Amino acid sequence: MKAAVNPWMVSSATLALAGMIIAGIGLYFIVLRPPLLPEDVRYMRLSAGELEAIGPRLAMWLTQVFRVLGGYALATDVLLIALAITAFRARHPVAVAGALIGGASSIGLMSVVNFTIGSDFRWPLFACALVWALSLIAYGFESYASAAVPGNGNR
Repeated sequence: MKAAVNPWMVSSATLALAGMIIAGIGLYFIVLRPPLLPEDVRYMRLSAGELEAIGPRLAMWLTQVFRVLGGYALATDVLLIALAITAFRARHPVAVAGALIGGASSIGLMSVVNFTIGSDFRWPLFACALVWALSLIAYGFESYASAAVPGNGNR
């Protein structure tokens, strides 16, 4: 007996896209992000003298911190992509809970914090969070539409 194949729905494709975008952010943090951006210096309100005194030591430490952060973002979003392709696509309710909690605590929180600190990247990060949120909204619409069709009560 051949297993039924679940079709790609907008929600699954959008969640996978969100995972790919955020995995890209993780790669950026691992490979390209400088230890201190101009917005970091502005936020910390460091004088030129203070930056000169602590900058090199802070840069060495922050390079490692951002590598770890990037690794976690990349790993989380590889798992998000796997979730989108499997359990989310198969309409398992626990997958929706995982996508909701995982997204809110990762890209959702990152977006909120970047607005709080006035980051130059707040709007691009908000756009990433919006892609994630749209996947959950699409899931809700798809579930509603599926329930409205006779014979689809199992979805």
